[in-house]
Amino acid sequence: MFILLASLAVCLALGIPIAYSLGLSGFVYFAVVHPDILSILPQRFLAGMDSYAMIALPLFVLMGLLMNAGGITSRLIDFSLLFVGRLRGGLGAVNVFASMVFGGISGSSVSDTASIGAVLIPEMKKKGYTAEFASGITVASSTMGMIIPPSVPMIIYALVSEESVGKLFLGSLIPGVVIGVLMLGITIMVSYYKKYPREEITLTRKQKIDRTRQSILALIMPVFVVGAVVFGIATATESAGVGVLYAFLIGTFVLRQLKFRAIPPLMRDSIMTSANVMIIIALSKLYIWILALERVPQAVALFISGLELPTFVILLSIDLIILITGTFVDVSPAILLLTPVFLPSMAVLGVSRVQFGVILITGLAVGLVTPPVGMCLNVASAISKLGIGTIFRAAIPFLLANIITLILITYVPQLSGWLPSLFFE
Repeated sequence: MFILLASLAVCLALGIPIAYSLGLSGFVYFAVVHPDILSILPQRFLAGMDSYAMIALPLFVLMGLLMNAGGITSRLIDFSLLFVGRLRGGLGAVNVFASMVFGGISGSSVSDTASIGAVLIPEMKKKGYTAEFASGITVASSTMGMIIPPSVPMIIYALVSEESVGKLFLGSLIPGVVIGVLMLGITIMVSYYKKYPREEITLTRKQKIDRTRQSILALIMPVFVVGAVVFGIATATESAGVGVLYAFLIGTFVLRQLKFRAIPPLMRDSIMTSANVMIIIALSKLYIWILALERVPQAVALFISGLELPTFVILLSIDLIILITGTFVDVSPAILLLTPVFLPSMAVLGVSRVQFGVILITGLAVGLVTPPVGMCLNVASAISKLGIGTIFRAAIPFLLANIITLILITYVPQLSGWLPSLFFE
């Protein structure tokens, strides 16, 4: 194990991306410890990507891209104004509410930041909000994108943990909504303190109905996609495929914003995004196989069960490890590294695979808004022209919603377990 960890540390210190660092450290381990089975590495590498469920990944990514290109972002923002625009700091509340809804469409926090931020950050600055506030609330609220189903990180966790995608989607729904509600409360309090304006809604009843009707087709899509998985109508992969078809038909023939010439670039973006994740998965699976070979998960479980500490202290420690890991490691490799190590330990502590999945994804979502990795920070920085440190400081009050929810999920298992228990035995 020393060779494995030392080689990984050296690769990371040299600035090698973590996916390739995992692969190189695995190669070094086998070359030194088990040179007799070195020839099976290509097989293990390919086995890491050989999964039918993996097909859902590019399909969910493409579905989000099609819905975004179909003009759905502006419609969701207009729809959100009807509900929360009159609150103090109306555009800030719209930012949070739109992120909640958009998270159920894109399944990606980075897509949420790019789409919502490109529209709302400039608009909020025009209405008198500071650039720091607009950027901070955008990146913080976008963390719901990878928690509210359908969620791309949840699919990756399902592959590693061998848990039902439907259970995980249902388990993450209430925590995602709790984060949104808490962020709305924080936004209103900050807006009262800074005297940010309300939005004046002067639409007639007919105009409100028309705006709702234009948005309803997008709003029912996540219900349709998640519902198909939960009720056993389709697998996650099949549901994602139907979602792509739905997004294409709505964007092209109903909303008429999605042009045929835009589809090939969107497919290319989906392929490139998925390929990057799949390389990480393949190399991480090799690393996971080595950990299993060395019986590291069992050793960690025995170590934790042997600690003479209260369970709540151990759970809090694991939460801190997840938060720290998310600060320095991107979401996909972090899921693949932490899941096999801690899943047996969580079972010893009485934490289900669904609950741990929601804990893990909620904790890692915070890492998207923390330097130095923070992908959402970098996207918001490109839009607002502010430094990532400035945006992070502005996001801290809103991230309290994530931390509070993470603690609630950890100690109140019903938050993540109640909905799955209703639909699954």
